[in-house]
Parts: sequence; C-alpha cells; structure tokens
Amino acid sequence: MSAASKKALEDLHAKVATTLADALDEAAGAEEKKGLAALLNVARQFLKDNNIEAAAVPGSPTGQLAEQVTKYPFNPAEDGVRH
Repeated sequence: MSAASKKALEDLHAKVATTLADALDEAAGAEEKKGLAALLNVARQFLKDNNIEAAAVPGSPTGQLAEQVTKYPFNPAEDGVRH
C-alpha cells in the first residue's frame, strides 16, 4: 500500500477543518447544546496538533474569551487540582 500524496493529505486536512467549523456553527446555533463540549474539545486538539496559537487581543474572539474567563478566578488548591 502506498502512502497518501501530499495533496491528498492537504485536502483531508482542509476538509477536517471545514467540517469542524461547520459543526461548531451548527451546534452553537442549536437550541440544545448536546455534544458541544466534546466538539469543542476535538477542535481544540485539532488546533493544538497543528500548532495553531492565538493571542488574546482585546476585541478579538480570543480576547473576549480571555476576558470572560477572568470572571471565574481559578485557584488550583481550592478546586482540588493536583500538580
């Protein structure tokens, strides 16, 4: 069995990214958010695996997320997280 061509792998990569983006749009718009957490985790891992990083620039979606997260202070000692 021969290895997939670079073009085939690039096409598959693009399809995975597009499918994830479409699924997230659909899930976010759905009345019931069933499976959204799992889908977000898959998207997060896909981005991580592809070394995609984003700066939390004020006003950007990542910046808005960072601002939201600060409303929920995290203290590992209080939350039972072990290091």
